[in-house]
Amino acid sequence: MTRPIYAHIDAAALRHNLAVSRKHAGNARIMAVVKANGYGHGLKIAAAALADADGFAVASLEEAVVLRDIGCHKPILLLEGIFDAGEIPLCAALKLSIVIHHREQIRLLRTAELVEPLPVFLKLNSGMNRLGFKPQDYTQALADIQTMPMLSNITLMSHFATADDSYGISEQLSTILSCFNGWEYPLSLANSAALFRYPYSRCQWARPGIALYGASPFADQTASELELLPAMTLHSRIIATQTLNKNETLGYGRLWTAEKRSRIGVVACGYADGYPRHAATGTPILVDGKRTRIVGRISMDMLFADLTDLPEAGIGSQVILWGKGLPVELIAQSAGTINYELLCARADRVTMRDL
Repeated sequence: MTRPIYAHIDAAALRHNLAVSRKHAGNARIMAVVKANGYGHGLKIAAAALADADGFAVASLEEAVVLRDIGCHKPILLLEGIFDAGEIPLCAALKLSIVIHHREQIRLLRTAELVEPLPVFLKLNSGMNRLGFKPQDYTQALADIQTMPMLSNITLMSHFATADDSYGISEQLSTILSCFNGWEYPLSLANSAALFRYPYSRCQWARPGIALYGASPFADQTASELELLPAMTLHSRIIATQTLNKNETLGYGRLWTAEKRSRIGVVACGYADGYPRHAATGTPILVDGKRTRIVGRISMDMLFADLTDLPEAGIGSQVILWGKGLPVELIAQSAGTINYELLCARADRVTMRDL
């Protein structure tokens, strides 16, 4: 018998979230971001459900190979570009689009013997200071690419650092518009947060990620308020129960002490499954559809649910850790992290079930 923990992936929710993103995108094309194994949802499952997207964005060449192998003929963008010259022939064979964000990539492409043009996205570092050419170097980088006939379909791109908070995008957008002014190339700027909050950042290619999976990119706005549906629901069951008398302690470190006679359910889920170890006592959990709380420290394979006020719950009771009826944002907040991390951290040992 396998452990009773599994993740339901709702393909209909993925399709719904794509439709919501497209509504916000207006005339922009959607480059669905499916890196990190489709944000933990399974790359193949996510790509199949999001097949109506205009293109896909991935972090690695291996992910791009998987998409082509399952019959995806849409544009595929390598968000970090190439890492060495040996990858260029495969990029060309797979007809990938690549991001160029530093001069070494230009040098590698210049020396490559390409037989077919390779579409490129030239990245501007507009203030995030992660990838991309600084504004003072961007014009020269573009000029270099323009002299290379085998680099075609140039798109100009950048990435926002604070589209999801009150700081906004105005400072970066000013830099972007100043740098891109006068060039007649398509633009790609908006991530999920910018797409939903700043319509003027849509441009020709939008790159939604977290929104496609039914989670909010904002700390001050829920997924349901954005009309998004959770695509992943993490399930398990109660596998044992314990009754604690007042002042008895629970779990590693004895971090939780019963203030009264308490009934505890042991859930088959822990940090080795991707549940955050730092989720605090009080983190919500659903047992047989009713909300209760986690108590004590999360261990590798198990955690504790307070069943004191759920007398009908017991061994075999169904548990939802996050997803339908329990937004992943609530668990992330309790653990001092973000919904992105929880979804991406789903362990391989957690069985995937496609609805």
